[in-house]
Amino acid sequence: MAKTPRDPFTPDMFVDWKPPRISVGFEPGTISGNRLSSRISRAIAKALKDCGKDRTTIAGLMGERLGHKITVATLEAYSSEAKTGNNITVERFIALVEATGKIELLGFLAEDFDMAVVPRKFENVIELALIEDHERMIGSRKQTLRMKIRGSK
Repeated sequence: MAKTPRDPFTPDMFVDWKPPRISVGFEPGTISGNRLSSRISRAIAKALKDCGKDRTTIAGLMGERLGHKITVATLEAYSSEAKTGNNITVERFIALVEATGKIELLGFLAEDFDMAVVPRKFENVIELALIEDHERMIGSRKQTLRMKIRGSK
């Protein structure tokens, strides 16, 4: 029997649906490199490129947040792998995330620690899943103990 072609306008919920990405960060493999300083520069460069704002605006927003001037040349140095003496500080990194709106940078930091950054709205869902896992472990342990008790009678 020939398979009936599916309607091309109706998504197949088992084939066409992909769960949304929960954690924030760049797509895997986007920021490559062996040296940490190179990877940081590449991540900053990508954030600057993808945020949709020009560097003058970003520098101005960072300066407002920090209370002192940030120059476009400083941003260029942070995003350049060649300028190894210009590492971004944590406070400036936070201002950069805020100015660009590229929270992927936060996920980039967490990756090296085998961690993920998730929006706060998922915090309760994660906690509930951990509690349910713990309940299953306790249930399994209780069942094992009951079987041992029955076996010792």
